Amino acid sequence: QVLHLYGYRDIQTPTFEFFDVYSKEIGTTPSSQLYKFFDKEGNTLALRPDFTPSCARCAAKYFMDETAPLRFTYSGSTFTNTSNLQGKLKEVTQMGAELMLEPSVEADAEMISLVVEALKNCGLTDLQITVGEVEYFKGICAQAGLNEEVELKLRDFISAKNYFGAQELLEEQRVLESAKMQVDNERSLQAIERLEALYEVLKKYGTEKYVSFDLGLLNQYNYYTGVIFKGYTYGVGDAIVTGGRYDKLLSYFGKNAPAIGFVVVVDDVLEALSRQNKKPHTGLDGCLLFYTPDSYDAALKKANQLRLSGVSAELIPVACDQDCRRADLRGRLRREAMLIHADGSCEQLKS
Repeated sequence: QVLHLYGYRDIQTPTFEFFDVYSKEIGTTPSSQLYKFFDKEGNTLALRPDFTPSCARCAAKYFMDETAPLRFTYSGSTFTNTSNLQGKLKEVTQMGAELMLEPSVEADAEMISLVVEALKNCGLTDLQITVGEVEYFKGICAQAGLNEEVELKLRDFISAKNYFGAQELLEEQRVLESAKMQVDNERSLQAIERLEALYEVLKKYGTEKYVSFDLGLLNQYNYYTGVIFKGYTYGVGDAIVTGGRYDKLLSYFGKNAPAIGFVVVVDDVLEALSRQNKKPHTGLDGCLLFYTPDSYDAALKKANQLRLSGVSAELIPVACDQDCRRADLRGRLRREAMLIHADGSCEQLKS
């Protein structure tokens, strides 16, 4: 609901994607964690592990000539053939948004504020958005003279909070002492200035109180180029939201355009709501119409009337009135329950 209020339009991408969409050059999910298949022409396909590259491909193909900002939202399953023992699902339901062709800091603030408002609308009020800047890290690596291979290894260590691995790698490169120096390279300083400007816009949204900054924040996806962020709440051991700016990703598919996006892990949001004993505010979404053999015609007429007016109606047969009164409705509390009599009258039922 919040995504649509911000002007984001639904987009659907294939569950089976071309393997090249998730290639090493793009910097997404490692090949070893993909579910791979072949089609009848011999092309290598993969089950979608990540929505963002797929959305980028679609935007580059179908909106090649667009110059105004594009706002997309999506929901569906992603598949990762991971073997870690952290209890993570291999099929995960995700919902997210992408804002393309918009390079400004105002776009960064919109996405972060959109995350805050969406999670609050679900019922999560105790949340924290941690914001970092990839360019700050890249500036330090360039200043220290680290090549791309070492930078990627270091990114993986820091993203996993494996500080011992990061320290060992830096000691091997003999840059640990220089890394302790105060940052003075232009690339890192510009990254900090971007975060300062972002904070000022967040204050205009009124969402700055949910935001903290972490210059050590990194992401496993290497296609991120600027501001990145993760969202946390109580009851879940990992981030329920990840996102960031990926200004070079669309160029792999033929359209040179900036973009920023995020993804919400729906499974983790539901788990957090359950553990925090919070439920979304929802109204009734339809009617249960109980009928006996004698009252079927009247029940069907009532159901058709409700459906024509846009109300969901579910017909449930019972042998007699007493069977209906003993029915367990606890699993259908969001629906109004009625017993339909043969004369067409309706009797309200309580669970």
